[in-house]
Amino acid sequence: LAERMRAAGAGIGAFYCPTGVGTPLAEGKERRTIDGRDYVLEYPIQGDYALIGAQTADPMGNLLYRKTARNFGPVMATAARTTIVEVRETVGLGEIDPEA
Repeated sequence: LAERMRAAGAGIGAFYCPTGVGTPLAEGKERRTIDGRDYVLEYPIQGDYALIGAQTADPMGNLLYRKTARNFGPVMATAARTTIVEVRETVGLGEIDPEA
């Protein structure tokens, strides 16, 4: 599921994944064997809206995530058509360290 959302944010049209092969989730999906391993064709999931939380934001929409928000915050932000963010702090442009 997470990889399907990441694919949407990255603009990937579809990808082959071994997860789900031989389960009811794979029924009706294209299957392919690559180097002796079975894969199922998965399509990206793009949401209309994403509600995420971040530590800090600047006026351009750059976000700084802390702790577990780093796991899915960036993925969800890029996978949705519209992202709504709640932040603890808003700073000026250029105040977020690009290496943070």
